[in-house]
Amino acid sequence: MDQALVIAAHGSHLNAESSTPTFSHADTIRATGAFSEVRESFWKEEPHFREALRTVDAEEVYLVPLFISEGYFTEQVIPREFRLDDWDPALWDSDGTSADSATLTADDTGQTVHYCGPVGTHDSMSDVIVQRAKSVTDDPDVGDGFGLAVVGHGTERNENSAKAIEYHADRIAKMDRFDEVAALFMDEDPEVDDVTDFFGSETHSASGRSHGRRPCEDIVVVPLFIADGYHTQEDIPEDMGLCEDYRDGWGVPETVDDRRIWYAGAVGTEPLMADVVLERAADAGADVRAAIEQVRGETDDASAAGD
Repeated sequence: MDQALVIAAHGSHLNAESSTPTFSHADTIRATGAFSEVRESFWKEEPHFREALRTVDAEEVYLVPLFISEGYFTEQVIPREFRLDDWDPALWDSDGTSADSATLTADDTGQTVHYCGPVGTHDSMSDVIVQRAKSVTDDPDVGDGFGLAVVGHGTERNENSAKAIEYHADRIAKMDRFDEVAALFMDEDPEVDDVTDFFGSETHSASGRSHGRRPCEDIVVVPLFIADGYHTQEDIPEDMGLCEDYRDGWGVPETVDDRRIWYAGAVGTEPLMADVVLERAADAGADVRAAIEQVRGETDDASAAGD
């Protein structure tokens, strides 16, 4: 039976670049030939969620949300718009970061839909964050002497928003690669405005937000966002003190409080993100292991070529 992939992303009416990573990752996956069809779909752009399944001929579809956290969009909007009438968040049996997949039938098309958890909470996203650090520093061995800040939006409306950030900060800290790792936020404590405060002589408790061994003068900052936009290109650089006005730009690295800040931009623009989409589909039963190896190999080759 043919298998198809549908990627569901937010999109934007205001930011023309919002959909660029989605199309890029879809193209990467399409080139592997793992699926008979690969479709992009959006909440705020065309092609819209509601019409996506009608553009797919395959009877079996893997639906992967290109979102960072579990919450309103993954638990309510996407299932409703794709008309997965038997959907219930309990089918994921998740604590906020452990969604896997649920197999459902689309009410109007009759297609079998394997509805996957969002890319942002998959374990392989930790590897993408590390890869982002490699890319921005142009150093495949980055870690020793460096701190890493994983930055999220944070919101009181969705506690899972912070959970995803903390989850990956915890996982990367356990890799023992970076001297310090911190989970920071835009709209809740600890805030990214004070990024240099979390990379100093005082190490922070493993209750969550920071883990460290010793001070470090270099800090890589990776925003856990799917696409670059207002927050990653305006708010966060200004909040961290990389610039007074984002329109003036900033250096990479930029010095703030005698620390070198390597600002990476949205993690979702990293080419290795295509691997996370494939991993989600594989966990749901898709036969894509060869495609996963191909994408990882191409990413490794690209990194080596940049050395």
